Amino acid sequence: MSHDSQSDGPHFEQRHGAYLISSDPSRLDLPYIREFLTKRAYWSKGVDWSLIEAALRHSLSLGVYDGAGGQVGFARIVTDYALFAYLRDVFIDEAHRGRGLGVQITRAALAHPRLSTVPSWMLATEDAHGVYEKAGFYPLEHPEWYMQRLGTTA
Repeated sequence: MSHDSQSDGPHFEQRHGAYLISSDPSRLDLPYIREFLTKRAYWSKGVDWSLIEAALRHSLSLGVYDGAGGQVGFARIVTDYALFAYLRDVFIDEAHRGRGLGVQITRAALAHPRLSTVPSWMLATEDAHGVYEKAGFYPLEHPEWYMQRLGTTA
């Protein structure tokens, strides 16, 4: 799953113990990502895979891989590569949690060289505030400035 924005230049990689975090789209295990996002993730359970697949094509993705090369985590960054990035779809497989991988993939996203000029990062989480605080995220200073629109587009 590659988009032109992901295939420019060498891929970003970072080690965390025996784990590898990589932006190489050819490493992504799409069936694994599909199963996790459409069946296990509270924020995307039941979402049509074709919509998630389209989102992946237009995002910068990071995978987390164990020592045997199997994918055990994922994060997707929606970005203009200059001023804004939105971190989403972050997950670590249950069997690999508690090893700091959620914090590490978040820090890897923030350290990605293609995103070095981005001053404004956002994310939304229901239950992982502590993970993201360790990577420097904090609640909105002015939530009254932000608006949202939910539902289908007409």
